[in-house]
Amino acid sequence: MCTAATYKTRNFYFGRTLDYEFSYGEEVTVTPRNYPFYFREMGCMARHYAVIGMAHISQGYPLYYDGVNEKGLAMAGLNFVGNACYRPYVNGRENVAVFELIPWLLGSCATVKECRKKISKLNIINPPFNDALPVPELHWIIADKEEAVTLEAVAEGIFLYDNPVGVLTNNPVFPKQMFQLNNYMNLSPKPPKNHFAQGLPLTAYSQGMGALGLPGDLSSQSRFVRASFVKMNSVSGDSEKESVGQFFHILGSVEQQNGCCEIGEGQYAKTIYTSCCNAESGIYYYTTYQNRQITAVDMHREDIDERRLFHYPLICQEQIRMQN
Repeated sequence: MCTAATYKTRNFYFGRTLDYEFSYGEEVTVTPRNYPFYFREMGCMARHYAVIGMAHISQGYPLYYDGVNEKGLAMAGLNFVGNACYRPYVNGRENVAVFELIPWLLGSCATVKECRKKISKLNIINPPFNDALPVPELHWIIADKEEAVTLEAVAEGIFLYDNPVGVLTNNPVFPKQMFQLNNYMNLSPKPPKNHFAQGLPLTAYSQGMGALGLPGDLSSQSRFVRASFVKMNSVSGDSEKESVGQFFHILGSVEQQNGCCEIGEGQYAKTIYTSCCNAESGIYYYTTYQNRQITAVDMHREDIDERRLFHYPLICQEQIRMQN
């Protein structure tokens, strides 16, 4: 399972956790402007905006989990198992396969506003990338410095929702995720006051009780509430180091520890990586489960007019700095 979030200080930041029981060998990947994207039904996008993000590269093709383009538009796909519904080819529509959706939008759109227009003609089709990779069941968060939206393809059709909290997890459908926030409207970072009953001498008996009642389990609905509360109440300076550091703390509130979420016999979901991208500078930061040190890849240190991919395996071994 996964959590994605936006954050804005002086710059706009976007990132996510990938919570899963194993890795597909994903890498930080820069796709330059002239790398040709061949689509199953949409021809070839020979030139497009450059993109940086996390991808599994198969047969020379970047299967992006999340990415940000050179214009500052960001997008991530998160598991949406049991709700996602894709359709066969439809004449007169933009027929895009699930695994093509991130490059299709990030390659051609500079803003969420432009995405809205393209999505109005979209039909998401369901061919697998190859026999070894099943069709993923996903929904998506798309964001820029002005707004965020959630894209879902379900049995009733394709829906694009405004996302005022700039957070997305997994199930249920996004309107239900948002509705659950009503149950937590009393949460506050301030110490609680006694509203239980008159005459009872109830007191806040320790620090840290402002968020009393904030769910702490690893379910996608609880992570949505927790990440939304932490993000919406987050305070940091606006320097790059302060902003990036705070973003990792925001997503740290929903990270999953190995052994706490059993998927199957002897299989446990854990936070394989956490990312944070400065969408305006094109710098992609990440940590991994085994390596808490922040590592960065700068899209603009590569030749973004190239035709070939640039990709960097994740540094997964713990990096410990000895101080004495």
